[in-house]
Amino acid sequence: MGGVNQFTEIDAVTIDGHGTLLALADPIPALLALLPEHSPASIEAAFRGEVDYYVAHSAEGRDEASLSRLRDACTSVFNDALGAGLTTEQYIGALEFELLPGVHETLAALRARGLALAVVANWDFSLHEHLGRHALRRWFDTVVTSAEAGVKKPEPEPFRVALERLGVEPHRAVHVGDHPAHDEVGARGVGMRFLPAPLATAFSAWG
Repeated sequence: MGGVNQFTEIDAVTIDGHGTLLALADPIPALLALLPEHSPASIEAAFRGEVDYYVAHSAEGRDEASLSRLRDACTSVFNDALGAGLTTEQYIGALEFELLPGVHETLAALRARGLALAVVANWDFSLHEHLGRHALRRWFDTVVTSAEAGVKKPEPEPFRVALERLGVEPHRAVHVGDHPAHDEVGARGVGMRFLPAPLATAFSAWG
């Protein structure tokens, strides 16, 4: 983190989830191991169909109970498309999220500057579980998912909830994300600055 010192102009950083902190590992090998009688192409097609369903319904996973129902529904979409019979535990267990490079180091550096940190992500309630698994939750003052906020980015509400919890004005915060239509449009719409992912290099031009 070198160059012009713009950190004096902000009090908080909000950070996107998928594509900025975590990324989904390729699930096809794990699913193929569970379903050796099916081809990789057919498994991938069924998975893509499930992803489309999940994206349309992710806001339904607001808490543990509703998340369980959403996971059951997603598994059914996959099974119905493939003619398979995986349990929800088997299907969800094949979906592993990986930590992206430099995330812990960057979060530690931002914390060392005294900045408040929040996650603002289009994700269901399970994000809390994934953050905990990768020892990320300790860095953040608050986590705002679209499912819990009741609306997805680029709508302003997830950003506003995070800023209100942090006690920071929009012009004193920057959002880092990988999706221009969701992250950049949403952040700028509420008066925040925006920096593109990856997180490890987002602040490279700052002092």
